[in-house]
Amino acid sequence: MLSEKFYDVLKNEGVVSIVSWGTDEPHIVNTWNSYLVVTSDERILIPAYAMRKTEKNLTQNNKLKMALGSRNVLGYKDYQGTGFVVEGTGKYLGSGSEFEMMKEKFPFLTRVLEVTVTSAKQML
Repeated sequence: MLSEKFYDVLKNEGVVSIVSWGTDEPHIVNTWNSYLVVTSDERILIPAYAMRKTEKNLTQNNKLKMALGSRNVLGYKDYQGTGFVVEGTGKYLGSGSEFEMMKEKFPFLTRVLEVTVTSAKQML
């Protein structure tokens, strides 16, 4: 489901915006492309330090959306820059082998946001 172009974007730094919504209005948090780790089954693992509102929202509604991109990766028709909107479900991991692997890479994390991707659409 995740294209080669998506992986190219992850090789370049850029902002990732994560949108969650519980019973209230949508909430946005940001992280960096370089913090996203894609598993062999194409789940996305994201180190979380704060993200408490996101965690609360996901207990009420596990759906989320993410937007990410890089101006260094050519998009459609060789335009400079491309981006993706990713939709999926999320949950937090606080233990286990994937948590430990992420803690080794990102010692600051307190939890790991696991995103199960349902769609990843290139936008530019």
